[in-house]
Amino acid sequence: MKIVSYNVNGIRAAMRKDWLTWLKITDADVVCLQEIKATPDQLLELLQIEQLGYEHYWFPAVKKGYSGTAILTRISPKHVAYGCGHEDYDREGRMIRVDFDTLSVMSAYFPSGTTGEVRQAFKYRFLDDFQWYSDRLRESLPNLVICGDYNICHRPIDIHNPISNAKSSGFLPAEREWLENFINSGFIDSFRHLHPEPHHYTWWTFRANARARNLGWRIDYNMVSKSLEHCLLHASLMPEAIHSDHCPVVLELAD
Repeated sequence: MKIVSYNVNGIRAAMRKDWLTWLKITDADVVCLQEIKATPDQLLELLQIEQLGYEHYWFPAVKKGYSGTAILTRISPKHVAYGCGHEDYDREGRMIRVDFDTLSVMSAYFPSGTTGEVRQAFKYRFLDDFQWYSDRLRESLPNLVICGDYNICHRPIDIHNPISNAKSSGFLPAEREWLENFINSGFIDSFRHLHPEPHHYTWWTFRANARARNLGWRIDYNMVSKSLEHCLLHASLMPEAIHSDHCPVVLELAD
């Protein structure tokens, strides 16, 4: 199974940058999207997505043009879960999950704290609640893949300048500690598991020609339950895909 996670920073804007051609060429079984910033009725391309063999499930935010997640899948799920049952997060469309016979795949969009103290506090509440939620979820769904934009760099190797960003949201000690504990609770950072070398990033600011200079952050992950470690075949990033300020993150699992 080939799974791709992609924060598209607005699916309609990505479509205007020939995103559908990328989707066809990438040929993934499951595509997890974050920050869709749209509702399905606003998309004229749904038929084209279906013609590529995908079922599509959307969980937009209540607020128009904001947040939201979606999953495209060529494998029909047994069940689709919209949200986590927490109103504060579900009204922002923070997560959607598809359950297959022996595997579950979630698309999650973690909050950013870059706009100030209120949203940083919201982010910390989300992190605590998400840990509890994922712990409970794995009791019934042990083979879980949580794809998405976590809005956290795990270690200094995951950010181009860890010293100057030491007090930046997304690289704060408490955030990094949470991510370390989350992984230790039973997950594998699939990309880092297979690629220990530096200078791999998934997000670049639009400022200062950062992407061309590869001055980025690795904040997008395909986290895999440890029970699936023997299934890990391949993990990669797709920095050449330029529909967004993020790039796609690829995971391939054996049957």
